[in-house]
Amino acid sequence: MYDDNNIFARILRGEIPCKKVYEDDHTLAFEDINPEAPVHTLVIPKGKYTSLKDFAAKASDGEIGALVRAVNKVAELKGVKDSGFRILSNAGADAHQTVEHLHIHVFGGRVLGPMLVKK
Repeated sequence: MYDDNNIFARILRGEIPCKKVYEDDHTLAFEDINPEAPVHTLVIPKGKYTSLKDFAAKASDGEIGALVRAVNKVAELKGVKDSGFRILSNAGADAHQTVEHLHIHVFGGRVLGPMLVKK
């Protein structure tokens, strides 16, 4: 169930400020407040979607297309489209999702290393 008081819902309502990178009718992209790379931008849909699973099941084709385009636009605006970037979206407890509003991290600006450490 979607929590209307999650931090991203509050950012979308303007209750919490953000450093906006990009915005369109369906998405908002802004800088992460605790960046883990020189480029660390979050891209979120404006709709009330908890995860990629929820988004894929309920979002319109326009919303889905806008989210994909927004990720690419952020990479372009942040100057990492050609050098390379990583996208990450945690979904669920095992993936360590901490905010239940779909969000995609865009990382770049340095060599990022392997995706996962083998254990």
